[in-house]
Amino acid sequence: MRSVAIVSKKHKKAAWEAGRELQQWFAVRGVKSILLENEPDPQAPVLPPETEGIVVLGGDGTLLSVARHYVSLGVPILGVNVGGLGFLTEISLSELYPSMERVLEGRYVVEERMMLTTRLLRRGQVYWEKLCLNDAVINKGALARIVELATWIDKEYLTTYRADGLIVSTPTGSTAYTLSAGGPIVYPTLRHIILIPICPFTLSNRPIILPDTVTVTVTFEEEVQDAYLSLDGQVGESLQRDDRVEMCVAPQNLKLILSPHRSYFEILRTKLGWGEPGSHTCLTDFNRERE
Repeated sequence: MRSVAIVSKKHKKAAWEAGRELQQWFAVRGVKSILLENEPDPQAPVLPPETEGIVVLGGDGTLLSVARHYVSLGVPILGVNVGGLGFLTEISLSELYPSMERVLEGRYVVEERMMLTTRLLRRGQVYWEKLCLNDAVINKGALARIVELATWIDKEYLTTYRADGLIVSTPTGSTAYTLSAGGPIVYPTLRHIILIPICPFTLSNRPIILPDTVTVTVTFEEEVQDAYLSLDGQVGESLQRDDRVEMCVAPQNLKLILSPHRSYFEILRTKLGWGEPGSHTCLTDFNRERE
């Protein structure tokens, strides 16, 4: 890579200082770089056309925002967590420079993650459209009653959920809001859409894993009061009675540079507290007990 964009978490001093140091490190090696603070939609700056990669300094939230802004460039993104490790920002600040050495030498692995396109149609016209990496969520306000969400898969009616809301998630988002709502953990490179109602009135309404070829459509069977559509928990729009929300797999994939220091399963163990002392059994011990 000879031209890199560095995007730091907005208003986080440690991230900005780390970005300035990285910019100097690049300069010594003859790599052109630009340092930017992450901006909310739609103020994200346009990156130079020669940009070959992006380094994100912040956390998973910063990377989610960068993904929406710049996935169309098709360049790989390296997520560096200025703090603890994240599911997306896999590299710690202490691992930044060894990791960048590998990237500049071309010794890195890119993993492609599917994203969702979400369209809000109002009076038959596309009113709002954006991409998201984790999830699209339709939910009610804190004081609003249960919402009724008529849901179709492609053009086939599925059901009308009576619930606090509905999550439509990617496999990447399965370790975010979906996990908190009782959904499954799905390996992030799989091509599936996860549909999960939030606190459904009917307990038999369970999560569904769908193929990546379908379009999930949601409409409202009654007057909408204090309902909201949000993407990645960062951007969104208020909903009205005659609105129609469509969610499908985006044509672009996000390209993430994998950490050379740890695997996805190690991150799961660390973030979710699996394998704490005394909480696991060795497979050989398990087999011995069976004998």
